[in-house]
Amino acid sequence: MKKSELKQHKKALLAKKEALIQSIGSSVLTSLPGTDGHGDFADQSAAANEEEISMKLKQVDVKLLRAIEEALARIENRTYGICIECREENLNLCDTCPEIASARLRAVPWTKVCVAVKEQQAKS
Repeated sequence: MKKSELKQHKKALLAKKEALIQSIGSSVLTSLPGTDGHGDFADQSAAANEEEISMKLKQVDVKLLRAIEEALARIENRTYGICIECREENLNLCDTCPEIASARLRAVPWTKVCVAVKEQQAKS
């Protein structure tokens, strides 16, 4: 991978990381306190649903943040852009093996696997 491409991917990862940190921080500050037993059953149910959705979104954000941090570590370790499955298993599933195609990295810069492996995982 060219240094300029690697630099672009790192920049995109850092920007996404910063946005997630801000999002997680602001969602913690603005989380709904609930109804505290006030209101009718529908109000209490709606508040509980909103709180559950908010918690699930935070969990997704935290997972994505972890994936981004792992990708940044792979950049430092010089293994970024190499499919972990193809490298370990010598799969040779696509034209670029074991490297992840540049288009995939532009779309999902925190990915660990190539499109072919991801498709296999989705079928399983």
